[in-house]
Amino acid sequence: MATGKINVSVENIFPLIKKFLYSDHEIFLRELVSNATDATLKLKHLTTIGETKVEYGNPIIEIKIDKEGKKLHIIDQGLGMTEEEVQKYINEVAFSGAEEFLDKYKDSAKDSGIIGHFGLGFYSAFMVAEKVEIITKSYKDEPAAHWTCDGSPNFILEPSDKTERGTEIILHIAEDSTEFLEKNRISELLSKYNKFMPVPIKFGTKTETLPKPEGAKEEDKAPTQEVDNIINNPNPAWTKMPADLKDEDYKGFYRELYPMQFEEPLFHIHLNVDYPFNLTGILYFPKLTNDLNVQKDRIQLYQNQVFVTDNVEGIVPEFLTMLRGVIDSPDIPLNVSRSYLQADGAVKKIASYITRKVADKLSSLFKNNREDFEAKWNDIKIVIEYGMLSEDKFFEKADKFALYPTVDGKFFTFEELQEKIKDNHTDKDGKLVILYASNKEAQHSYIETAKARGFEVLLLDSPIVSHLMQKLETSKENVSFARVDADHLDNLIKKEDTQISKLSEEEKEQLKTVLEEVIQNKSYTVQLEAMDSAAAPFIITEPEFLRRMKEMQQTGGGGMFGMSNMPEMYNLIVNTNSDLVNEILNTKTAKKKERLINQSLDLARLSKGLLKGEELTNFIKRSYEIIK
Repeated sequence: MATGKINVSVENIFPLIKKFLYSDHEIFLRELVSNATDATLKLKHLTTIGETKVEYGNPIIEIKIDKEGKKLHIIDQGLGMTEEEVQKYINEVAFSGAEEFLDKYKDSAKDSGIIGHFGLGFYSAFMVAEKVEIITKSYKDEPAAHWTCDGSPNFILEPSDKTERGTEIILHIAEDSTEFLEKNRISELLSKYNKFMPVPIKFGTKTETLPKPEGAKEEDKAPTQEVDNIINNPNPAWTKMPADLKDEDYKGFYRELYPMQFEEPLFHIHLNVDYPFNLTGILYFPKLTNDLNVQKDRIQLYQNQVFVTDNVEGIVPEFLTMLRGVIDSPDIPLNVSRSYLQADGAVKKIASYITRKVADKLSSLFKNNREDFEAKWNDIKIVIEYGMLSEDKFFEKADKFALYPTVDGKFFTFEELQEKIKDNHTDKDGKLVILYASNKEAQHSYIETAKARGFEVLLLDSPIVSHLMQKLETSKENVSFARVDADHLDNLIKKEDTQISKLSEEEKEQLKTVLEEVIQNKSYTVQLEAMDSAAAPFIITEPEFLRRMKEMQQTGGGGMFGMSNMPEMYNLIVNTNSDLVNEILNTKTAKKKERLINQSLDLARLSKGLLKGEELTNFIKRSYEIIK
C-alpha cells in the first residue's frame, strides 16, 4: 500500500473546485461518463489497429445508485489503469499556483467549464462527494489498483482484487448533494448530457414484453423479461452519412431531440465537414411565426457526442438561432469566455460555413420545388429576412430566392417583380416604386384603389420588414418602397400627367381655412390635391418615413431617439375635384358645412381603422340621423 499527497501546487485544490464550480456541480456526471467513454473508445482504437490482443467485445458503461450506502458507481469496461498510471494521471495535477489560478479565472470560472479546461474532469467528482474511490484494472496484464481520497490532498493507493478489465469510480455522496442518490435526478442528467454518447450506457433495468408463444390464447398475458435499460442512442443521425438516411430517419431524430414538439419540421440541413475544421450536425427549420421572441435556445451543441450547451450564440449566426437541431464539433473552444469565442478564427469559419450551407439548401429547395417553397414561405420568411439584414454574404445568396408575395397570393423574386412592374410603377424620375400593404384587412380600401389602377401590391407583414426595405433601398438602384396608404397614389408614383384642379387658388385657400376651423384634431395635416373626380373626397395617409422609423425603433434600430413616443401624425388628403368637396365649399350654412366635413372625415378614419370608442359610437348615431 502507498500513501502520499496529490501533487498540486495549490495546497488544496478541492475547496477551489467546490467554490468555483458549485453552481454547475451537476456536470460531474457528464465529466465522469465522458472519461469512461474515452477509455472505452481508446481500447477500441487499440484493438482495431492491432496494438493489443485483448477482445474489445460489446462494452457498456454502467451507472448504479446505492442509496442506503450513499454511493454512486460509474463502471466502464475500457482501458483501465495500472498503479503507475493512476499515480501519473490522478495524483500528478500541476498548477502554477493558487494566486494565478484565482486571478486568471475568477470572473469566467462558473460559466466556462473550467474543469474541462484543465483536464480535471475526474476531480469534478469532489463537488458532490466527500470521498472518492477508483478501482481499476488495465487491459495490460498487470495487477489491479485501488485509489482512495477523502477530499484532502492525501490519498491511499493499494492493490485490488478486481479481475475484469476497466474502471469503477465510487462516489461517497456528501450530505449537501444527496439529490444525486435519486434515480430521477441521475436519469435527468444522463438524458441531458449523455443522450447520444457513442458507448451504450446502462442505468438499471426495464421490463420488456416478449411475443406470445405459438398457440397462446388471446386472454393469456404476453411473457416479459428484465433487460438492461440503455438510456442513450450511441449512433444518432448526425453521425451517419446523408446517403444512409431517409426522410423518415431525419423526422424520427427530430422527435428524439424534441419529444414534446408535435409539429414536424419543414425541412432539414445535414452538416458534414472535416476540413479546415471538423463539424457534423443536422439543423431543422421548424414552423416559425412572426414573433421575434421565439425561443432561440433550441440548437444543442455537442463535443464528440457529449452535450455541452444549448446556448450557441457566437457559434451559430444570430439569425439561425431560431432553428433547431444539433451541432457537434471537437474544434470549438468550449472552455473560454463568450467574448473570446466570438473573436476566435475557427468559430468564425464555422459560422460562415453554417450560413453558406443553409443558403445553399434554401436555394436548392427553391429551384427544385418552387411550389413547395412558396407554400412554406410564411413559415420560414422571418429567418430569411433576418439573415438578409444581418449577414451580407447571406443577402447575396438569398436575393435570388427570397420571395415577395402579393396581396393576391402570387410570389415573385425581386428580379421577377422588378421585370413585371417596371413599366407601370416607375415614376417620372425613373425610380421604381414598390407598393406594399402590411395588413390586408386594415388597408383594404387602399389596396383596392391601387389594384383598380393596375398596380401590384405586395403583402409584407413581418415585424422586421421596415428594416429589410431600408436595406433593399440602399442595395438596389432607383428603388423605393411605399406602403399603399402612405399617400395618394398619384403622389406615391408621380407621373408627368398630373390632374388639374377644378378649384381656383382663392377657392383652395378658402376651403383649407374652413377645414382647419372645423377639424380641431392636430394629428391631421390638411393637404389639398387634384385627383380623379371619382376618387374618395377625403383620404387619410400616414407619412412613410415617420411610420417606418417608428416601426424600426420598436423592433430595435431606426436611429431616431424617442420616435416611438411621438404622437400619431397623419395627412388628410382632400380631393379638390370631388363633388362632395365642392359642395362643402359652397354650402351656405355653417352647421351643414361642419356636418359634411365631420362625416367625411369620420368615413376616412373608419376606412383607416382609426375610428374607435366614443367617436365610433357618435359616428354611427349621427349616420342613422342623416338617413332618417
